[in-house]
Amino acid sequence: MTVIEAGNPKSEDQDVTDYSQRFKSLATNVVHAGAPHPRVEGAVVSPIFQSANFLMAEEAAYDEVRYLRLSNSPTHLTLQTRLATIESGEAALVTASGMAAISSTVLSLVAKGDHLLAQKTLYGGTQSLFDEDLPRFGISHSAIDLAAPETWAAALRPETRLMYVESISNPLMEVGDLRAAVEFAQAHHLVTVIDSTFATPVNFRPIEIGIDVVVHSATKYLNGHSDIVAGAVIGSAERVGKIRHWMLHAGGSADPHACFLFERGLKTLVLRVERQNKNAQKLAEFLAARPEVRAVNYPGLADDPGHGYAKSLFSGFGGMLSFYAADAAAAERFLGRVRIPIHAASLGGPETLVVRPARSSHLGQSPEERERLRITDDLVRVSVGIEEIDELIADFGQALGS
Repeated sequence: MTVIEAGNPKSEDQDVTDYSQRFKSLATNVVHAGAPHPRVEGAVVSPIFQSANFLMAEEAAYDEVRYLRLSNSPTHLTLQTRLATIESGEAALVTASGMAAISSTVLSLVAKGDHLLAQKTLYGGTQSLFDEDLPRFGISHSAIDLAAPETWAAALRPETRLMYVESISNPLMEVGDLRAAVEFAQAHHLVTVIDSTFATPVNFRPIEIGIDVVVHSATKYLNGHSDIVAGAVIGSAERVGKIRHWMLHAGGSADPHACFLFERGLKTLVLRVERQNKNAQKLAEFLAARPEVRAVNYPGLADDPGHGYAKSLFSGFGGMLSFYAADAAAAERFLGRVRIPIHAASLGGPETLVVRPARSSHLGQSPEERERLRITDDLVRVSVGIEEIDELIADFGQALGS
């Protein structure tokens, strides 16, 4: 991929900036892949190109025009190349939010009259999109149990076009049979889309098992510092091109400063996630042994229903877990007593966050629907940070105690 350097219109002897460099390991790629070569004015850190427009050259197509809304500033190109590299994709697109990534992806791949299959427990914003918004476009969906492949065929329709899943579900941390999902989708000519926010490319790269499109809420682990909102889409160049076309018309472009912060945060992704994997495993084991906790949802626990799938797919079990307190009052008391974790929504930052999903991500669903999905008022979701784990466990212990 090349782009004309800021300056005069293209000429035969003008240098171009190359964003195509890639390396062998994930740890090196999260730091260096896609960095401009040569470095802009020798800057080690890619600068922010806070310009809405650029000089015209000899553009042969509209997408070649360099304009900020088209997500093709040098700041965007560096980040998008890096995202494609670390997810083993051909191309990537950065968006203004995770929901911009999800909605643009789905709406670009299905049309009026189409039907899709969706995992039965999804992030609340995605579920709301499927339940409330897609029907207005004449698009329907059916919920499927990702751990029961034998039931999927019954949900198929002649107009089914897409299968939407999550690598680790929010907020129950379910891991289903993703390899079977790929095989089923390929057999029935369905496009597969996966939200891999919770797994991250450190633990799982879905394209490598045959998933077609990967989406992320980059607000979470990819940026990792709780200071921006952004999204990402990765897949083949053809599919990402279609998604980009829709996203540009919907106005979901990310601004250069957010891209700069996103790229900065991405450089420490491997270090952060490896630490969060270890911390979450120890905290989950601690909580599973506590009498005040009815159950723990974490795929790293040997008795978790999704443990077998996660062990075969992932290199780490992630930094997210959830647990059921004795009742809603006990869950609320716990949130009021913890000292180190912060009671706030979102996830994936260096700080541990705790929240009741029934009061945050899934507040838009009816109590009856939440009950059916086991997202009850006594459920607490934990985004485990990078703090000292023994100190964190001690704090959880005092907060759970009577």
